[in-house]
Amino acid sequence: MTGFARDELDEMVRRWLIENQRCEEKGDWTPLAEMYTEDATYGWNYGPTQEFMAVGRDEIRALALGQEMQGLDGWTYPYQEFVIDDRQGTVIGFWKQVSEVKRPDGRHYSPEGIGGSWFRYGGDFQWSWQRDFFDFGNVSHMFMEMITGKVLPKGMQERIERSVAGPLPGWYPVGESPASLW
Repeated sequence: MTGFARDELDEMVRRWLIENQRCEEKGDWTPLAEMYTEDATYGWNYGPTQEFMAVGRDEIRALALGQEMQGLDGWTYPYQEFVIDDRQGTVIGFWKQVSEVKRPDGRHYSPEGIGGSWFRYGGDFQWSWQRDFFDFGNVSHMFMEMITGKVLPKGMQERIERSVAGPLPGWYPVGESPASLW
């Protein structure tokens, strides 16, 4: 892997943050797809039995930033910190997942634990690879809290109903996703 100039990676992170903020404000994450190379991959683990993988910019737009973000209207993902390795061209960004819905004590619903994205820079201010990580147990617990408290937004209720019906496009049993992409 070839190294990249630190100032170029810093600029990529700056552009990424600006575009994330713009997409959050619009409630449409799909424009972020332009920040990936044509052949980029983007995936994450959904717990002990499921993984998600989008292959190529079009799938990233349609699946990772479209289908998988449906129901998360009003959620924000503020980045807390970045770790940048210019020798490897990798970036790790730590974020929180924060709902607009508040708990009875006034705090926003937000899973405990850690969440983040691991990126590989592909040059020309585009990512070639992204893997998200989050504490699945804490995320599940938070959604159960919202369900039992009858505050889960309608869009998320619909998203859960879609996923309960069976695997969505891009979902694979653990170990069966395109292995070479992990």
